[in-house]
Amino acid sequence: MAFTFKQFHIDDHGCGMPVSTDGVLLGAWAPLSKAKNVLDIGAGSGLLSLMAAQRSEAQITAVELDDTAFHACNKNFIASKWQSRLNLIHASVQEFCNEHTDGNNAQFDHIICNPPYFKGGTQSSNRLRAQARHTDSLTFHALLEAITKLLTVTGTASLILPSQSMPPFIEEVEKSELWMSQLTNISDARFKAPHRHLFTLKHKATKLAKNDTMLTDSLCIKEPDASYTPEMIALITGFYLKY
Repeated sequence: MAFTFKQFHIDDHGCGMPVSTDGVLLGAWAPLSKAKNVLDIGAGSGLLSLMAAQRSEAQITAVELDDTAFHACNKNFIASKWQSRLNLIHASVQEFCNEHTDGNNAQFDHIICNPPYFKGGTQSSNRLRAQARHTDSLTFHALLEAITKLLTVTGTASLILPSQSMPPFIEEVEKSELWMSQLTNISDARFKAPHRHLFTLKHKATKLAKNDTMLTDSLCIKEPDASYTPEMIALITGFYLKY
């Protein structure tokens, strides 16, 4: 399908992970305003990279493994007004990490990712959708390892996951060199339990230096009449045509 936002257009035809509320939430929520070098892991159609380009002056590198998504992303980048700040790499993040790190010399002050999150279970018959949603090609451990290597010492990574994926992900975070510095719990409607979670990761070295604690808040998407809540509107107003 094609989606027209206020400042860019997305054609996600053939992409395993099409434009979704999750992607828009992450792209609008991530603390990107001061970022100078952004990495988009698993770029898909390029939604997160284009949102990052709109929200910052950063140079943005997008990494995408799948052929179909890579070509769709490339077309969306070329059609945007930020083409000069967008660099698309056709590779897995593991390959990219091996080629672009030297010891501890990371180069991105912000990493953004809407990662695969299902481990095992029944997979979609659509190969691209299965690859985008399941951790077979990118496990949580491998993702966190890449973030650790590619993120600057004082950098921040922003991600989103559904509730069922948070316990195994947090378990991997606790074994890593990263910590969860901010958590926003998302619910579809008031008085409903959160079902997805936006969060940031930072290097543990910064936590020890500043004695930080995790900041936690919540966001409700819709009112009882199915209209967007004021906080949701405030988040998406720069992107959705209707708002």
